[in-house]
Amino acid sequence: MRTLEETTPRHGLSVPVVTVLDGDGGLLEEDQRTLVRYAVQDGRGADVLFAAGTTGEWDRIALPVQQRCIQVCAEEAAKLNAGLSPERVEVWAGITAHSARDTLANLEFACAAGADAAVLAPLSIGDVRDIVHFFSRDVGDLLDALPRRIPVYLYDNADIAVDPAVSHIRTRQVKALSRLDFVRGMKVTASRKVMGNYMRAARNFRERGEFGIYVGNAMTIFDLFRPRSGGWGTLVEHWNRRLLRDTLPIGLVAGPANVFPREWARAWQVCRTGDVERMDQVREVLEAFRAGTWAAGGRRTIACIKRALRSLGVVTSDAVAEGTPELTAPDAERFDAVFEDVLALARERIGAPWVSLVDPGPGGGAAP
Repeated sequence: MRTLEETTPRHGLSVPVVTVLDGDGGLLEEDQRTLVRYAVQDGRGADVLFAAGTTGEWDRIALPVQQRCIQVCAEEAAKLNAGLSPERVEVWAGITAHSARDTLANLEFACAAGADAAVLAPLSIGDVRDIVHFFSRDVGDLLDALPRRIPVYLYDNADIAVDPAVSHIRTRQVKALSRLDFVRGMKVTASRKVMGNYMRAARNFRERGEFGIYVGNAMTIFDLFRPRSGGWGTLVEHWNRRLLRDTLPIGLVAGPANVFPREWARAWQVCRTGDVERMDQVREVLEAFRAGTWAAGGRRTIACIKRALRSLGVVTSDAVAEGTPELTAPDAERFDAVFEDVLALARERIGAPWVSLVDPGPGGGAAP
């Protein structure tokens, strides 16, 4: 296990793994381990496993389940890393809880469980009023007292902010937090405009080295990196090129990559290189899946991801936590048909070796 001083922000694909639950809201540990292996795809999938985050239903599962999910993911990743060379998969623990006390307890647990980093959404903690003070005093003091310190990444997502009037972390707050040696980057699930604000400011967040910006609205990478005049992406055309060329996002966090880890790894690869033809091919597949997650009652992303994983045989349960929007029978049947079409489209438009394998062990497995 690496220490804080030995780490730098990880580039590439982060898969915010779902929490595999039984009908009573308990963790199905063996299924969770299988999902970890599936997401990693023997080194062709996730670079980072983000456990107990928003896609993991952190705000709807019990704290012990949240912590056990982090531990199981860390244990399984450690086994996989023994055979991965030269890169290793990292496990980032979602530690946000409804209270500051439980958030700090999650951080302490994540450090002890072997997580490589923690992800914290400060605007989602109900009793935190001054996030800079909370990080510099409470989080910093706790890490200083622990035998093993890990990096912490900020998470900005208006959909889970406690106060709708304060939906995003202010850039001046991010700058102040970036001066802390343990704050290494930020996941941004927001519009391109908000993402652009953080990207513009990111050049000022580098006093202690690289400060990584990660795209949370994953589909936006196709527009962000799409070459235009001069070979620059859409957002870059809106701001000074010299200002942004060293502050483009270094990774993305894609919930649907639970189902399509290789395909999303391919998306990141071709977007970074500006390969328009292949960008369009993989985008067609991923957009088809996203469209299929909408039901009559609205978006059902987590329920659809779990149902797809069950259909593939990766997990044995597609149960969602209480409060997570479910799929009704008619919508579930419609999604099943759509998912079969998306799998066929992936084989046609992307193809091997970038179609995910249900059994991704060395030398084994077959495309779904």
